[in-house]
Amino acid sequence: MEIKSVRVCMDVGGTFTDVVVVDEEGRVNNFKMSTTPDDFPRAAVDGLALAAKFYSMPLDKFMGLCGRFAGGSLIHGTTISTNAILQGNVAKVGLICTKGHRDILLWREGGKENPFDFNMDYPEPFVPRYLTFGVTERMTAEGEVYIPLDEDEVRQAVRQFKEYGVEVIAVALLWSIANPAHEKRIGEIIKEEWLGQPYVLSHEVNPVPREYRRTSSTVIDASLMPLAKRYISDFSDRLKRIGYKGEMQMLSASGGIISAKEVEVKPIQSIDCGPALAPIAGRHYAQLELNVNNVLTFDMGGTSSDVSTVTNGRIITSREAMVGAERLGIEKVDSRSIGAGGGSIAYVDEAGLIHVGPKSAEALPGPACYMRGGTEPTVSDADVVLGYLNPDYLLGKRMKLDHKLAEEVILQKVAKPLKLNLYDAAFTVWSTININMADAIRDITVWQGIDPREYVFVCGGGAAGMHLIPILEELEVKQTAIFPKLAGGLSAVGGIVGDMVKEFTSPLNTDSKNFNYDGVNEGLQTLEASAVSFFDNNNIDTEQRDLHFYVEARYPFQVWELPVPLRVKSFKSESDIIQLVNDFHDVHESVFATKEPEQYVEFCAWKVRAVGKVGAKKIKEGETGTESPPTSALKNKRLVYFKKFGKAVETPVYDGNELKAGNKITAPAIIEEETSTLVVFPGSMVTVSRWGNYLAEREAAKI
Repeated sequence: MEIKSVRVCMDVGGTFTDVVVVDEEGRVNNFKMSTTPDDFPRAAVDGLALAAKFYSMPLDKFMGLCGRFAGGSLIHGTTISTNAILQGNVAKVGLICTKGHRDILLWREGGKENPFDFNMDYPEPFVPRYLTFGVTERMTAEGEVYIPLDEDEVRQAVRQFKEYGVEVIAVALLWSIANPAHEKRIGEIIKEEWLGQPYVLSHEVNPVPREYRRTSSTVIDASLMPLAKRYISDFSDRLKRIGYKGEMQMLSASGGIISAKEVEVKPIQSIDCGPALAPIAGRHYAQLELNVNNVLTFDMGGTSSDVSTVTNGRIITSREAMVGAERLGIEKVDSRSIGAGGGSIAYVDEAGLIHVGPKSAEALPGPACYMRGGTEPTVSDADVVLGYLNPDYLLGKRMKLDHKLAEEVILQKVAKPLKLNLYDAAFTVWSTININMADAIRDITVWQGIDPREYVFVCGGGAAGMHLIPILEELEVKQTAIFPKLAGGLSAVGGIVGDMVKEFTSPLNTDSKNFNYDGVNEGLQTLEASAVSFFDNNNIDTEQRDLHFYVEARYPFQVWELPVPLRVKSFKSESDIIQLVNDFHDVHESVFATKEPEQYVEFCAWKVRAVGKVGAKKIKEGETGTESPPTSALKNKRLVYFKKFGKAVETPVYDGNELKAGNKITAPAIIEEETSTLVVFPGSMVTVSRWGNYLAEREAAKI
């Protein structure tokens, strides 16, 4: 049957680029390429060409099937924004703030993250002080003009920015969220003084009460604007040249899909967008395979590992996200990233202790076994030495690894300093990264009241399958774990099954004692209208639209707010307020295990989350077999080291493409997919599911 449409997601990572494709029959494939840091779009375009070849059609015809007119879509996620901030490759930003608040980016929220670490320098402000200008103006918290805007000071600041060669101007005034008139006027003055100069206003970027977080997100957004415009323009032009006629969509930090035009206007939304989609994929697989809603997603790539949770089907979001030393301040999927990937570098310190990560060999030069000039031992080198990773079958034989180079670098830089043999040295690297990842998982679960033993693990990333089962053992996980057939492109799968999502905020402050009915209802109506415009602009059908209303609330004098879903979108009587207050008490108790029913409640910000349900829902089931794998699935046997045996043993290696639903793989064994490898360690068993995914169980979990 000739395919008529495809849904494609391209996820550009630090080491590999994934191009995941699902057609109208529900067949899903991943085309993985090495990332090209000197020209990021090139790897994605090469992946699209590989997909077209797989479907036996010219590239321009394949690209035509991605268009909306054909019922398809083309979605893109990238690390370019995150990397730009971490590496300091951002635009030169000038900041205009309220006079007297010039040091807001320096003092932040009152101190260092760890005040007892005397070796930690206080971080430099994202925008240098000489590029920060305070102007005379003041709005009250109620939105009234207390001190008029001094327009001459604004003009002087803009002229000074012009002399300094500022690329983008950021404007963040105190209480502009209550009344943005002064920020809007400054925008007009910038146009008058410097025609064509880009600028951003804080009440448009992130309308939240906290001054530092709003200012931080505004300057970060401004710093990314030229980069985002160049990148999206270049990528879009390349897609047009190969036959794509639609508008590219992009992954967002909030865990959804938005248009590329929206990213151009607000590029901060693209930060960490890949990891934000991993829990979307994790939830999809957990519901598909086991019909459960408590999920822990663990995505181990070449450069880092990302951990996120889904509780009762709800993906956890937070405003606490950091990129380097900078707090984003925006609502973002709560995903913790650590420097633990296949490319993580291992080293022995002067005290003779082993360390793995956070520094990575990245795509270039990569691990020593990549044969690209890498000279440091990495996790991938250890995996090759231990026999877990097949040097002749990476990316389905499209990429070769050098076993001897892996041995040499592990021997010289790990085995000799630690006085170990080759296998024990490689095992030390491998086990250290497992402990690092287990600790990261505890950080996002145990410390937040979640017992990881009771959650279903969905594991993704090209390197993850060589570490999954030992991590389950370390954490004493009781549940069946899911290792998707397309684990190598987990975040890209999230883009395939994800929906278009955008959040709208109104920062109206009121409380349950003196509730502002008119103000709240008017604000919710405005938010709903904005959400409807979002749906209309993205051509989302009426039956695919879903709106979620909620408020951020707190007890009086609390530091942080909690999101509370609204049962109504218009408040008409005291009974509506009583119900909302009771809902807040329940939410507070579920998070902090306590509540104070006698307290009144403050409502700080009203929100509408618009969800366009456009994700692919149909996944084709695989062919059913018996418990015993077919003989055609056994590729060969090779020596693989397992600590339990204390040596390398002959281990069967199975071709994942030949396995059938219902096949059971007993330990020890290895299952090879084109973009990932799953090691079945002693004490575990793997079953192939109806959809071709792998369900891993520990024998100890059955006791």
